[in-house]
Amino acid sequence: MDSVIETSDPKLKTTFNIQEIHQLLPHRHPFALVDRIIDYVAGEKAVGIKNVTFNEPFFPGHIPNFPLMPGVLMVEAMAQVGGIILVQLPGMSGKFFAFAGIDKVRFRRPVTPGDRLIMTVELLSLKQNRIAKMQGKGEVDGELAVKGEMLFSLIEQ
Repeated sequence: MDSVIETSDPKLKTTFNIQEIHQLLPHRHPFALVDRIIDYVAGEKAVGIKNVTFNEPFFPGHIPNFPLMPGVLMVEAMAQVGGIILVQLPGMSGKFFAFAGIDKVRFRRPVTPGDRLIMTVELLSLKQNRIAKMQGKGEVDGELAVKGEMLFSLIEQ
């Protein structure tokens, strides 16, 4: 990794509720896909939860009589967990990182209403404070549902 963040301060926050997530990320309904961060290590990783409910706006059309969370939304949810890491890096408050690439993504099991998608995202590299590479995985009941690598680019607003 191009930059390493030292995190030995015991006062650093390691969990975030939905209100705190909304202070960090711009995503709102229906695209706010992270309900809680249950583990956060500054500059390294975050573990987030998406509680999947039948009331999600995509279920009526994906797939009638067999509701499945679309794979692209699983990847988007992982990216939002990654965003929690990126916007808390030094000098990145209020910045926005968008997808620049998605690699090696695989879907291993369906995610359906009632599931709790637990996503672990790790920062692999950050170049010139502009391009970040992360790896992520999403699990339901300890089973791998999705995994892959994501590339992010800082967007100047």
